[in-house]
Amino acid sequence: MINGAQNDQPQTTATRIDLLLVAGMVDSGARVLDVGCGDGELLRLLSESKGVDARGMEISQKGVNDCVAKGLSVIQGDADVDLADYPDDGFDYVILSQTLQATRNPRRVLEQMMRIGKRAIVSFPNFGHWRIRWQLGVRGRMPHTENLSHAWYETPNIHFCTIRDFVSLVELIDARIVKAMAMDRNGAQIRVNAPWWAWNLFGEQAVFLLERPAKGDPAKGHPSV
Repeated sequence: MINGAQNDQPQTTATRIDLLLVAGMVDSGARVLDVGCGDGELLRLLSESKGVDARGMEISQKGVNDCVAKGLSVIQGDADVDLADYPDDGFDYVILSQTLQATRNPRRVLEQMMRIGKRAIVSFPNFGHWRIRWQLGVRGRMPHTENLSHAWYETPNIHFCTIRDFVSLVELIDARIVKAMAMDRNGAQIRVNAPWWAWNLFGEQAVFLLERPAKGDPAKGHPSV
């Protein structure tokens, strides 16, 4: 089972439901680094609703330009390479929203996030969703959904994972899951106490809040997904 959080999201007109859920996990006034921040929608949301000290990293020049035009503090950088330049515990939260699957070395990126931030928030599309399984198993075609909208020959995603895969990675790097949520295509949350197979089968995307275990306290009590 996985412990979830509900009804603590700020009110906003943002269109991506995962951004609402991510914002709901961040404390007001926190120091935040958004890795792969795109056009800065989440940074803007956090700045306006939570008053955070918001910084961003984005690989595309267009994304950086869009962020700067909005008055956001964003630099151009590659998560696979440039996170190594940040100091330990430089931020309260390091966020990776819908970007993990596009990195070359997801484990290394997640390890760097846990080093840089006291907590990490990761959202990603779930490759174990039933619609994806159906497209592969019945149609014999690479999946195409709202969350995986690119054709196979032009997708930026190179490391797909399921909810079970991600939890296994979290255990591998000795991190602890604080909160987690899985959502269907309409943004409705899968029942918190649902068994792992329901999350993995019916959740189109997931959001996880992670933290390092206290010194001398091994990472344990992970959900069985």
